[in-house]
Amino acid sequence: MSTPEISPSSAPPNIRMATAEDQPGVIDVIKTVYEEYSFTWDPDDYHYDLYHLQEVYLDAGLPFWVFETDGLIQGTLALDLYPLISEQPETGLMRVLGTDCSMERLYVHPRARRQGIARKLCLAAVQWAKENGRTAMEIWSDKRFGAAHALYIDLGARIVGDRVCDDPDESPEFGLVLNL
Repeated sequence: MSTPEISPSSAPPNIRMATAEDQPGVIDVIKTVYEEYSFTWDPDDYHYDLYHLQEVYLDAGLPFWVFETDGLIQGTLALDLYPLISEQPETGLMRVLGTDCSMERLYVHPRARRQGIARKLCLAAVQWAKENGRTAMEIWSDKRFGAAHALYIDLGARIVGDRVCDDPDESPEFGLVLNL
């Protein structure tokens, strides 16, 4: 399966595809949220991808968006792309059957919340996924993130399960699916 070409397309003006130079800003946004919730930061394993943005996302053809204002990255969102899941993979981590992409790393810096940034990032990702032939998006979200769940449901997602994440804190998560 070839990876779809990533282009800026019609994303809102403050949303753009990440570059390798964005790595410090991406880490700052996500690490700040982790500190806010007293989550464990694990640069060598669970957050490895953030320290290797070029290798893990950009070189692999996986879209990774940033929302930037005044030279500061305020929000992030990535997609993982894969063949349609028809059975549980043997990784030990529960996945949503019938999906062919997943939303990853949606975070908004606390200084920039309540401005619609998460919604704009989600809409850009959903539009990109549709334009690139994806049919259903998997979303896993910590059960404490009620505002995020409300956003996903407002966009048409539905909760289909729950799991314990493989992060260092073994966070309980809701699983949602958004048909594209």
